[in-house]
Amino acid sequence: MSKLEDFLEPLNQGVWEVSVSKDSVTEPLGTDWKKSAINVPSPGTVASFRKGQYHVHETRTEWKVHLDRYDPKKHPVMHLLDDAPLLLMVGDTFVTLISDIRSNKTTDTKEILKQQNKSWHLQVIAGIFLALIGFNISSDPMTAFLGITYVIIPLSVTVFGLIVTANGLLSMKKKSFLKGDIPGGLLITGSGIIIFHFPADFWVTTFTVILSLWMFSSAILLLGRARKGRSAIPEGFVSRVLIGILSVILVLMALFAPDSLVTILSMILGFIIILIGILIMVNGLRLRNIMKIQISGR
Repeated sequence: MSKLEDFLEPLNQGVWEVSVSKDSVTEPLGTDWKKSAINVPSPGTVASFRKGQYHVHETRTEWKVHLDRYDPKKHPVMHLLDDAPLLLMVGDTFVTLISDIRSNKTTDTKEILKQQNKSWHLQVIAGIFLALIGFNISSDPMTAFLGITYVIIPLSVTVFGLIVTANGLLSMKKKSFLKGDIPGGLLITGSGIIIFHFPADFWVTTFTVILSLWMFSSAILLLGRARKGRSAIPEGFVSRVLIGILSVILVLMALFAPDSLVTILSMILGFIIILIGILIMVNGLRLRNIMKIQISGR
């Protein structure tokens, strides 16, 4: 009987990542492995789990494990700054989406065909819709940013507050008014209404300050490790140095031209949405082709 932990010793000797075949691991992951909901995107990943600093990406055939520098539960801020810099997350998102578009995965195809033999129509339509949204954002990024901050964020906060309030009213029963969710819901709703009146400069400033602090702190940590040599950055010396340098450039841009940073990042968001739309369309067309093959084979 072998556990996944039996194959992880190289990680303590400077190896960045180990890939373990699922056939080699005979025991399931223990209860101390917790499912990780938020991860830096990686191609082929179907699920992710964490155990302290150990971070495993499950694919169809392998367990890919690396050792984070910081445990996100104990040091969430340092983990975000050093293990998940903003530019790394953006870059890996593009790589993962492009990889998924090019892949030929047919996982659970038969089951999909049985349950949703027309789902490819929905996928293609949804993909086109998302691609158009992404194109609209990337073609006019500042207007899209203001639309998100002026409408979507305040509206989301207000609706969430109304839901919390309604839930409090429905479940109040014997509880007093002040002990239920109603006061909190009303407070959230009021906050959402107030946010509707925040000026554009507030959003641009808030957005650039938060992202600048994130990128600048990540750059200091990455370039500081780079000074110690390649062995200090087993996950990729050149890529992390480039991320550090680009982060500094973007921070300088935020200081002298904050609107430019907002524009660039909004365009990146638009491109990501376009890629997601293309991915959904491609999957829908693949499913259509598989259905044709199955029908012609009968």
